[in-house]
Amino acid sequence: MTRVFNFSAGPAALPESVLRQAADEMLDWHGSGMSVMEMSHRGKEFISIHAECEALLRELLAVPANYKVLFMQGGAIGENAIVPMNMLRGRASADYVNTGEWSKKSIKEAGKYAKINVVASSEATKFDRVPPRDTWKLDPNAAYVHICANETIGGVEYHFTPDVGDVPLIADVSSNIMSRPLDVSKFGLLYGGAQKNIGPAGLTIVIVREDLLGGALPITPSAFNYAEQAANDSMLNTPPTYAIYIAGLVFRWIKERGGLTAMETHNRKKAAVLYDFLDATSFYNSPIQRADRSLMNVPFKLKDEALDAAFLKGAEERGMLQLKGHRAVGGMRASIYNAMPIEGVQALVAYMKEFEARHG
Repeated sequence: MTRVFNFSAGPAALPESVLRQAADEMLDWHGSGMSVMEMSHRGKEFISIHAECEALLRELLAVPANYKVLFMQGGAIGENAIVPMNMLRGRASADYVNTGEWSKKSIKEAGKYAKINVVASSEATKFDRVPPRDTWKLDPNAAYVHICANETIGGVEYHFTPDVGDVPLIADVSSNIMSRPLDVSKFGLLYGGAQKNIGPAGLTIVIVREDLLGGALPITPSAFNYAEQAANDSMLNTPPTYAIYIAGLVFRWIKERGGLTAMETHNRKKAAVLYDFLDATSFYNSPIQRADRSLMNVPFKLKDEALDAAFLKGAEERGMLQLKGHRAVGGMRASIYNAMPIEGVQALVAYMKEFEARHG
C-alpha cells in the first residue's frame, strides 16, 4: 500500500496509526461485537467513548472547569449562525475582525441576526496580515468580538490572543485548534470543525464559558441551543458518534506524542522548512507578512502562473496531492496540519527546487 502526502486543507490527513486502529476496531470495538457506527449513542459503550474524548480534550487544552465542551454538527459555517443566535444575549450588535474569506463568511451570516460592526480589516492589503490590535475600533457595548484565528484560504494566523476588555472574545479555531497550546480562559467561546486537526468531517467542537449560556434567541432550534445541548451532554439529538470516536483516538495520539507543546514544536519545524525556502527564492513567493504567517496553511505562488498546471501535475506524479490554491486566491497552498510528517514538507521543498531548476 502506498500512502501519498496529502496537503488538503480539509478534510485533511489523519495520523496513520489512528486509521489503522480504527480499521482494526471496525467490526468489533473492544469485544462489544459491534462497530462504533452501529452503537446506540445512549449505550454504555458509546458513553465511555464520548467521556474519554471529552476528558482528553479538556486535559490537552487545559479547559477550565467553568467551560462546557459541546460536540455538535454543522461545521464552522453552521456556527456562523449558531454563535449569534446564542451569544447576542439581548444585545443588538457584535464586533467582527475581517482577515479573509472565512471572516467574510462569518460576517455575512451573522448579519442576518444582528448589526455587525467590522472593527478592523486587512482587505485593503489583500488580507496579507492581521490588523494591528491598536487599530481596532471596538464597541464596549457589543455582545462579543469575533475573530478567525487562522484563515485556511489566505494563510493568515493570529500568533497572539487579542485583549478586548470585558466583551467576550469568540474565535473560529477550525484550522489551528490542537496545533499548539491555547489559553482557553481568555475566550468566551471557541468553535471549529473537526476536519483539519481532529478527525473526519461532521463533528464540530464548541468550548463555551458557562456564564454565557442561557440567552439564546427565541428562534434558536433546540439542537443548536448551547444551553440545551450542555444540559444534555451534547446528546439532545444523536451526535456524530463515529467522528467523536476518531477524535478521541486523535487526542490520544497527540497526548502520546507529548501534548500540545510538542505538537507546536513539530509544526514550527515543518513550517520553517517551507517558509525558509520561500524566502530564499524569487521563483516562488509567499504573499503573507512574516509575523502573521500560518503554521497550518502555506499559500504560495509561482513567478509565472502559466506554469501552475505543470507544477501540480509533477507534484501528483510524485505522490503530493491537493496543492492547488483555493479558487478565491489562486496559486498553490500546502496545508501542513498535525498529521503531516516533516518528511512530507521536505519532499515538497525538494520538488519545488527541482521544478525551479527546470523552469526558472
